[in-house]
Amino acid sequence: MKYIIVIPDGMADYPIDQLDGKTPLEAANTPNMDTVALRGRQGTLHTVPEGMQPGSDVAIMSVLGVDPARYYTGRAPLEAAGMGIQLGPQEVAFRCNLVTVGDELMIDYSAGHITTPEARVLIELLNEHLGTDEVCFHPGVSYRHLMVYSGSEDLSATCTPPHDIVEQPYAEHLPEGPGQEMLRKLMLGSALLLEPHDVNAVRVDHHENPANMTWLWGSGKAPTIPLFEDQFGKTGAVITAVDLVKGTGTYLGFDVIEVDGATGYLDTNYRGKAEAAIEAADTHDLVVVHVEAPDEAGHQGSVDAKLRAIEDIDEKVLGPILDALLDQTDFRVLVTPDHPTPISKRTHVAEPVPFAMCGTGVRPVHELPFSEKSAAGTGLTIERGHELMAYFLRK
Repeated sequence: MKYIIVIPDGMADYPIDQLDGKTPLEAANTPNMDTVALRGRQGTLHTVPEGMQPGSDVAIMSVLGVDPARYYTGRAPLEAAGMGIQLGPQEVAFRCNLVTVGDELMIDYSAGHITTPEARVLIELLNEHLGTDEVCFHPGVSYRHLMVYSGSEDLSATCTPPHDIVEQPYAEHLPEGPGQEMLRKLMLGSALLLEPHDVNAVRVDHHENPANMTWLWGSGKAPTIPLFEDQFGKTGAVITAVDLVKGTGTYLGFDVIEVDGATGYLDTNYRGKAEAAIEAADTHDLVVVHVEAPDEAGHQGSVDAKLRAIEDIDEKVLGPILDALLDQTDFRVLVTPDHPTPISKRTHVAEPVPFAMCGTGVRPVHELPFSEKSAAGTGLTIERGHELMAYFLRK
């Protein structure tokens, strides 16, 4: 049996006046997602346990069959694994965004989706001037980077994700609690180094947002997550541009498949991901395809971008996968976002997401096109999100 999961990150949303009261998923042209729903069943999924913060770190764990309430230690340790960084037992990793601040406000959590080569120069600058024997900055992709602390000081301060405070005074959201002095010193010190740098001077000249500060958040130590094959008896592979998802797959023992042109943004190589998934399905029991684009559109508050991202995933990712599988006798396909990223809020919310699945042994129940409303109307609800995997894989 071949199993493929497609995760359009942050796709779920609220009805929007601009779309005549429809959600982006309802308004978008999604014949392939509708095919999955019409040939199988759909329902709703709670991916964020009560009391936990909504985000891809928690929600992706749920979708991949891991109970976040039991195994989650923080976002950054997962990203570290995705970047090939092995944390020592006492080391603490922090997600390190390059951001744009101005007029004392958080202007842009992604510094205009700065390019990876530009970002690498800036992260190396931070490491040269702010790094120590105990503090090390690691360059990642675009605006997403890491800081790893290997000292003995307690750095358990509360840190706010920058995408939650866009257009708000950032000083009100600096780290608070144990270790806040050190963390604030690093963040505010970064602004003095980054603001005048040539990379940012060129970005400003090109009317692009400068990466004029770094923002630390999502901290944690390395988790202990059971291997997927030990839990479910199946091998797996993951295809994504996002280190967080790569790292979660790494902890599960998945093979991480790189795709040229996969960016984690709206311009990602959708068709390349589909081709890689089809090929990987020949050598792995389960293939997970994650696409970040709808989430980025939600954070931007762009209806047009979110519609385009959903339609691109439907046409260029799910379409080829279905074309390759529908004439086979033993397969299942699952489509589900990890969490909603509503246009109106521009951040994640801890509400249920719709899922649809079809394939061998999945009997059609409600012949309705795929949407948040249709999924909720079926009455099928999985309260503990990590239990979806067993439901999807069961014979």
